[in-house]
Amino acid sequence: MRFVRPDTTTIVETEERPDSRSDAAKSIFNPARKLSIVSEDTTRLNEGSQEIVEEAPEVLIDSTWVRVAGYYSIWDTHNINPYRVDGRRIRDTLTLHLVDPPRQRFARMPLPTTAITSGFAPRWGHFHFGVDLDLDTGDSVRTAFDGVVRISNWDGQGYGNYLLVRHYNGLETLYGHLSRPLVPVGTFVKAGQVIGLGGNTGRSTGSHLHFEVRYEGNPINPILLYDFPDYKLRGDNFTVTSALFDYYNQVLRRSRRSSSSSPPTLVRRVVLHRVRSGDTLSEIADRYGVSTKKLKRLNPGLRGKLQPGKKLRIK
Repeated sequence: MRFVRPDTTTIVETEERPDSRSDAAKSIFNPARKLSIVSEDTTRLNEGSQEIVEEAPEVLIDSTWVRVAGYYSIWDTHNINPYRVDGRRIRDTLTLHLVDPPRQRFARMPLPTTAITSGFAPRWGHFHFGVDLDLDTGDSVRTAFDGVVRISNWDGQGYGNYLLVRHYNGLETLYGHLSRPLVPVGTFVKAGQVIGLGGNTGRSTGSHLHFEVRYEGNPINPILLYDFPDYKLRGDNFTVTSALFDYYNQVLRRSRRSSSSSPPTLVRRVVLHRVRSGDTLSEIADRYGVSTKKLKRLNPGLRGKLQPGKKLRIK
């Protein structure tokens, strides 16, 4: 199975493919699912080639339109934050539905008891992007929501054995310092399912669970979602705004930043058209529903006859 990575249009092979009848295979974030991330112009196939147009489609997740190319089609099994989206630049108010009872999607706490030993705050010269929950080595660690395991990895200088799960509601959760992860990458898991055993691996001074909640790679303070002492969510819905990520300003003032926790950068995606022999500016404008004036503005170096093979920015 092959698919086109949207940010590079490079053909890459997927690592595994779930059973097509499984919940994981039906998921919009299934890594092996074929996504509509390219458009093929078949009107001129008699010329012996196909025209590939880079696009950034969106899918409706709960009440929010999410760019497929910006989030769900990125399946990286090594990097915690491959999205590189700066949460401080989110313009809209996004409402995520944490639970969906009609679809039998619920939430669970990662541990049966949730005494916090360290919070979401600066610590030891760097920012602590999660909360530490007390446990004994060997205690069961459970996933917070339904989802698919995206990362199962070892980080000797930080998380130790850790898992990261991508969820239907648009969030990702990370579980660090495990003594033993129990589920491989690509596994579909239900809320409350045991995914690992607690421990003291990596950069840790005692047995505990390091628990993170992230949206498009941006860490969110878990206590904004969970009432840990009362073992429940604070609400069935959660609102994401740029104000959630104001703490990045503190991070920028600190010199010690790890590669997995450095503030993400803003990414802009564009739609490009590859000029073919005989193309005219007006024909291209009509094809994509834009004006020739806009094309000239987006391509300031555009002069005279169009050169075959040249890429024009459309959006």
